[in-house]
Amino acid sequence: MAVHQVETNIHQKVKVSIKQKKKKKFNYVPYVFLLPAIVLLLVFEYLPTINAFYYSFTEYHILSPAEWTGLQNYKMMMEDEKFWIALGNSMKYFVITVPMLITLPLFLAILVNRTIKGITLFRVIYYLPVVTAMVAVAIVWKYLYHPTGLINAALHGMGWDHANINWLLNKKTALPAVSMLEAWKAAGFYMLIYLAGLQTVSKELIEAAKIDGASKVRILWHVYLPQLRPVFAVTVVMATLGTVQMFTSIYVMTGGGPLDSTMSLPLYIYQKAFVEFDMGYATAMGMVLWLILMVLTIINYKLSRGGQSIQ
Repeated sequence: MAVHQVETNIHQKVKVSIKQKKKKKFNYVPYVFLLPAIVLLLVFEYLPTINAFYYSFTEYHILSPAEWTGLQNYKMMMEDEKFWIALGNSMKYFVITVPMLITLPLFLAILVNRTIKGITLFRVIYYLPVVTAMVAVAIVWKYLYHPTGLINAALHGMGWDHANINWLLNKKTALPAVSMLEAWKAAGFYMLIYLAGLQTVSKELIEAAKIDGASKVRILWHVYLPQLRPVFAVTVVMATLGTVQMFTSIYVMTGGGPLDSTMSLPLYIYQKAFVEFDMGYATAMGMVLWLILMVLTIINYKLSRGGQSIQ
């Protein structure tokens, strides 16, 4: 009987607590503040994404209504030689540019990670290209790469008598030349990320390494770099996403030439959408680009988490 009485009391208390929870008023205040952001996300991100997914299965030329064609755009893509060239070039940009965006900014961050007079000025100078418009930078570099430009003049000055290369009209040099511009412009941004990471490294570890007689190279390799693993992960993810989406510099400097040797996937999507007005096909390629970015992001995320767990 005692046990039965206890069970009855427990059931009654549970029922009372459930009723009290039901009587609690719904707190709508947080959702009121979130509503503008939710509406903006729906209107400018999620709805366009859903529409893009739909239009990728249609033949759509802006002025004419969209006609459902199923997988026809994706079949065309598989047979489109220019699409594969553009995709391959985007991967080349990734292979060339990302290593530069990992090493060059780290070198700059080490240089400016000092407490000497005027170091702030150097940090500002290295960061200036980041805040400069890409169109302006691309135009300047286009003149630098001209056969009579400053780069060839510098090579002449160093004794290279055959330095009359037309960098942007040569199939072998055009793509690396554009990659160099992208790495130079973004280096200051990643330098700040590395600099923030360097300044969080434990000073006790550095002092202990110095007391043990470690050289500067050993301190960099065994103290700084292991502590910068999360920073490396962030840099790789951001550099990968930025590189695969390269557009403005290519559009201004080469327009995808010569002979499509610098054509990137975003530029080819732009040409199909706003030059040929084939929105359905362009949207299908955009969905493929989105999928590639998602896969690369997930891979980088998994690798970065693996590196942190080892640490």
